[in-house]
Amino acid sequence: MTKQRWLRLLFAASCGCSAAAPAPLPGPTPLRSCPDTPVRIVLFIGDGAGTSYWTAAHFAADALAVHQFPIAGLVDVRSSSDDITDSAASATSYAAGVTTYNGAIGVDRDTVPVPTVLEMAAACGMATGLVATSSITHATPAAFAAHVPSRDMQLEIARQMVDQNVTVVLGGGLRFFHPAMRPDSLDLLGTIRATHDFVQSAAEFDALRPDTVTALWGLFAPNHLPPAVMRAPTLARMTDVALEILDRSPAGFFLMVEGSQPDWRGHENAPLEAVVAEMLDLDQAIGSAMRYRAQHPETLVVVTADHETGGLAVQRDSTGSLAAAYTSGGHTAAMVPLFAVGPGAERFGGINTNARVGRLLQEFVRP
Repeated sequence: MTKQRWLRLLFAASCGCSAAAPAPLPGPTPLRSCPDTPVRIVLFIGDGAGTSYWTAAHFAADALAVHQFPIAGLVDVRSSSDDITDSAASATSYAAGVTTYNGAIGVDRDTVPVPTVLEMAAACGMATGLVATSSITHATPAAFAAHVPSRDMQLEIARQMVDQNVTVVLGGGLRFFHPAMRPDSLDLLGTIRATHDFVQSAAEFDALRPDTVTALWGLFAPNHLPPAVMRAPTLARMTDVALEILDRSPAGFFLMVEGSQPDWRGHENAPLEAVVAEMLDLDQAIGSAMRYRAQHPETLVVVTADHETGGLAVQRDSTGSLAAAYTSGGHTAAMVPLFAVGPGAERFGGINTNARVGRLLQEFVRP
């Protein structure tokens, strides 16, 4: 069965339609000519990391990597189904340049698959990478490399991500790839090992010589990685290794790095120290990209968020110390910050929608 036929049946089942006569899906969107020169793009998404999250990090550190970014703006992240988005819809907007419904992974509001910037980059011969502190099948990384109507379909997301042949994949989510952990016993790890080096512990990761690795998967937890204070490898370390491997692509690369867990600290209404730990872990990874950019000034680095979580405010507590206060245990409708540096960074300034940011990213890989 072709992938497109499978998707037709899948979408028909998801909406209760007859699988015998599914609505036709369009073919892949034709790609325009590929860039003449190597393109290097690093996109950071801080899950849940609204403006106050960066304020908390700012007060906790003398200097942040994002202080080096000359362009800043705000992003309206509303989805097609709700003024308060979820990670899946917003990440799909950044990946594919469309506005879609909450829960959507790589599909538009009519559940039609849409090409992502990662797929466009790969079609141009560029190397690609996904790094996250969640399961790699979680909403944000999934939206760049899978097409399903619901973010909950992580077993199928895993299968599609393996089919994408992404150059570097680092994060959690081993249980969605391991045959002993999948209910269908599908051996996705075997498929990965046929084309990539594979590691599943921080010790194995540290023992790697990235200069000898051409393609890499690392799955460091059955589901999500631990919180920042216990995390190994760190997001910065994963970013460093990803960049070293991707750098050898003569056509350039696209890399998405998600700091997944500021969102979770917001959902928990966690103390300010826990929020700061996640934000500093993210900022240190951004620092890795900035050190890379210092050697490769043609690199575009964009930092943003999928949404804000918790309605975080940084204010004084009864002792006079800065502390976290929250208005919600869920997402909010607040616009989120964006920082950019590198060629074309000025186009990301001001107030944009997440879908427009996605379209701008796509323009860099198909001029």
